This record gives sequence, structure tokens and C-alpha cells, in this order.
Amino acid sequence: MVEWTVQELADRAGISARTLRHYHQIGLLVPDRIGANGYRYYGPVAVARLQRILLLREAGLALGAIGEALASDANPDEEITALEAHLVHLEHEREALERRIASVEHTVTMRREGRQPRMDMMLEGFNDRYEAEVTQRWGRVVFEQSNRWWHSKNLTQQRQFQADAEQLLARWGELHQSGVSPLSDQAQQHAAAHAAWFAQIPGTPGHAGDLDKTRAMLTGMANLYATNPDFHPAFGGAEAAGFAAQALRHYAQSH
Repeated sequence: MVEWTVQELADRAGISARTLRHYHQIGLLVPDRIGANGYRYYGPVAVARLQRILLLREAGLALGAIGEALASDANPDEEITALEAHLVHLEHEREALERRIASVEHTVTMRREGRQPRMDMMLEGFNDRYEAEVTQRWGRVVFEQSNRWWHSKNLTQQRQFQADAEQLLARWGELHQSGVSPLSDQAQQHAAAHAAWFAQIPGTPGHAGDLDKTRAMLTGMANLYATNPDFHPAFGGAEAAGFAAQALRHYAQSH
């Protein structure tokens, strides 16, 4: 069986021998055996555990949390499940990196040919700033489908979509200023338009025709509009955002 010393494993893993010794001292990574000469030797079992440690460390977990995570999936089935989850995460990172590589390659090619790079292509892979929030709230599938749909648009279409979104939110401010109730026909008609705007986006429950999940999504977005100050300027202020939230919640409950 192949075994590596501390230094050999450290070199292959891209970490220091001191780090490996520290992992041993705190019980995070125990060598497969310790030789009569006092050397630590690491075989497949230890190397597999180190792989998990490095993955979890890269994800931002502290060493104490990594130890707890490894202890919780001690049996082979749980370890496989955890590794599969890591694999999905790495695949998503690879897809994002590939988009960025394609973006830079496009810019380089256009520059070499003396042509102007496409503005939307230059930002491909760099402008997915809502990825974490969308994934956390509605799942990875929603983000992936909506992201592909967004990047399939050219720059003119993206600008038009953003202008429509700004107009949609600004209209809530106009309705609030007019003094109508969030439950009024005018407000509820605009809530319907707002729901239809969401439904055009692939990956959303409205696009799939799932009424129950659409209600949940509208309610979730309403709460986000009301509580997240980042949205308030687009509505014309916190009160207008709260007005829109009330109207959307009522629409979600009554449809």
C-alpha cells in the first residue's frame, strides 16, 4: 500500500507540514500509522479525510465546525452523500469559471482582430450577483434556468428588461402616492401584472404554472421588498415598498 510522509502529503496537498501536524494534534486528521522512527504515515483513508477537510475549509468552515461535520457523516453512506453535495458545488463553480474564461477569451479574440468586444459578453460570468440569494430561497434549479435565460438575451434585451422592472416598481410608488388602498382594484391589478412579470422568467413557479409555489414566492418577495432597504429606492421609499408588499401578499392569498 502506498503511504506518504508528512512532507510528501503536504507537498501534494499544497499545505504546510506544520498544518498537518496541527491537524493531528487537534484530532482532525490522524495518520494511518506512526512508524518506529516516530514518522507519521498517511494512506488512502487519511488522504480521503484530508480531501474532505480541504473542501470544507475552502467553503469557509472553521476547524471546529469541520470536525463536527466529519463526525456527523462517519459511515460510508453519509460520507458519499456529503461528497456528492461537494461535487455539485464544485460543478457550479466550474460552470461559473468557464463562463468567465469564455468572456475573457472573447475579449482577447476581438482585440486581436481589431474589433470591439460585445459588452454583454465581457461581463458574462461576472454579473450573477443574486446567485446565492436566489439559490438559498428557491433552489439551484431556479437560478440555473433563469440565469441561462438572462444570458441568452443580447444587451438591448437586457436593458429593456431592466427598464421594465424599474417601471414596474416605480408604479407601486405612484399608486401609493395616489392614496388608494393596497386592496383596491388598481393595486390588485398591478399585483397581477407583477406576478405575470415574474412568470415570464424560466425557473420561477409562475412560469411552471405551480400556483402553490407561486403564492409562496410572491409572499416571500413581498417580505423582501418591505424589509430589505436595498429595494426601497426603486419603489420611491420604504412606505411605498411596504404598500407594494401588502398588495402582493393579499393578491397571493386571494389567487
